[in-house]
Amino acid sequence: MATTMIPRFVSEYPTDSLDFVRVTEEAALNASRWMGRGERNIADGAAVEKMRDALNDMQISGRIVIGEGERDEAPMLFIGEELGRGGMEVDIAVDPVEGTNLVANGLPNSIAVMAISERGGLLHAPDSYMQKLAVGPQAAPYVHIDAKVSDNLNAVANALERPINDITVIILDRPRHKDLIQAVRDAGARIKLISDGDVDAAIATSIEGTGVHVCMGTGGAPEGVLAAAALKCLGGGFMGRLKPRNDEEAKRAKAMGFGDLDRVLTMEDLAPGKHLMFVATGITDGDLVHGVRFFGNSAKTHSIMMHAQSGTVRHIESVHRLGAKPYRAK
Repeated sequence: MATTMIPRFVSEYPTDSLDFVRVTEEAALNASRWMGRGERNIADGAAVEKMRDALNDMQISGRIVIGEGERDEAPMLFIGEELGRGGMEVDIAVDPVEGTNLVANGLPNSIAVMAISERGGLLHAPDSYMQKLAVGPQAAPYVHIDAKVSDNLNAVANALERPINDITVIILDRPRHKDLIQAVRDAGARIKLISDGDVDAAIATSIEGTGVHVCMGTGGAPEGVLAAAALKCLGGGFMGRLKPRNDEEAKRAKAMGFGDLDRVLTMEDLAPGKHLMFVATGITDGDLVHGVRFFGNSAKTHSIMMHAQSGTVRHIESVHRLGAKPYRAK
């Protein structure tokens, strides 16, 4: 009788995979206290502190490859920071508050997010802009970042077997996207403009029921790695290309090994890890997950956890008794 081997990353992980959910839950709970209070930096700092504490409490040897910035810019969760109490070596990409302005203004689609892989499984992307194209599994084989906007949208419509005026495209509402927005309108597709949070937007293209089919435009490169990790778990498609804003960013990217800045970056370039996990917890209500809800001395969180190798996607609702001492694995 054949025996199915469960990957060591999952079956023999030194701590339960749900402990990673606890990390994003702690960040979301702390940040959500500042929803709508106009304090984006305080909300972010509250999430960073809790996320770092939770990671340090885990039985891992973790290394931050995407975080709050370089060591001289960020006191916690800086790139290269080592975290955990010892154990399996992993690389970690974090965004404790993806959409700080969304939290500050009480707007939807802010999440606490994290991707985890074996060492070398997540690209250390420069703090630069990236041109992005994200679609769901059915459309992934038929689009390309260098194709015309109309060609890509028609390809998505054909793959989903629906008219192009039923296709919804998410784009960051920025002046730089004026021509892109017009091209999408000329093609006949619908547009959902967002103020912030393109990681959530990219993931939504691969989740049924969100009503989102394409995410395109230019946003942060580190967020592109997080989006690529999630879409790899979901079977979706993601392509990117670095778009440095100035000569200094271009030089820094080249110093990090990006010799050809015009090269198309695929999911395998951005998130090559075989044992890849993605976790996100809602801070405010959104297309992907519900936000934190407080009631009495408790709070409810909604998280999503994905594994690339197994293709498993789990939605996790948790009720937290506020003030209780967090569980610590022995």
